[in-house]
Formats: sequence, structure tokens, C-alpha cells
Amino acid sequence: MTRISWAAAAMAAALAIGIAVAAAAPGQCTISDLGSFSCDVAVDGDGLTFSLPDGRIFAFALDEDGAGGTGYLIDMDASPGKRPEEVGQLVPVEGKPGCWARDDEFRFCAMVEQAEE
Repeated sequence: MTRISWAAAAMAAALAIGIAVAAAAPGQCTISDLGSFSCDVAVDGDGLTFSLPDGRIFAFALDEDGAGGTGYLIDMDASPGKRPEEVGQLVPVEGKPGCWARDDEFRFCAMVEQAEE
């Protein structure tokens, strides 16, 4: 597996019901309070999304400068126009490629499988 060292999700995709439109790759994800779990990571433009074990969707939108980004939690029964819960501004975790955090309060990591050549 290769860790994603860049990440984000187009906000339009995060707000849409059909979030799975982007191509998804099988991987391993970790998120605060939920631990590690198998996931399908969808990368679309400047972002990524993946489903959480509790049915919600996590979306991450990378800032224009690439030095940080904003995380969002989307309810599984979200309808168009419903605002997602903003997790807040996240920055890369030093020494942990593919991991982003807000202090010690919230962290996520996403790794995707890479086909062997």
C-alpha cells in the first residue's frame, strides 16, 4: 500500500448524494474515535472522500496553497443543500505521509493500494 500524501475533495462532490462518482481505490483509513478500517478512497480533483464504518462520509478539501485543508463529515442521510459538519482546518502530520490532523483533537490517515508492476 502507498499512503496518499496529498488529499482533498471537491466541495460540490462532498455535498452531493452521488459522492461515489469519482473513481475509488481500495485502501486502509484511520480516523479519530473510529480506529482503522478498510475503505474505498475516491480521489476527485483536489480532494478525497471515503465512507466511515458508521455510514457517514468523510471529505477532505485541500487548500489552494496545499499546506493544509478542511475536513467535513457528511451524514449518510444527507440531502442536497444540507451543510456538512465541518471538522476544521487540518495540516499534514510530520513524519506520517497521508495523515492530517487538527492538534491532538482530530486526525485522519488514508492509504490506497497500489498495483504491483
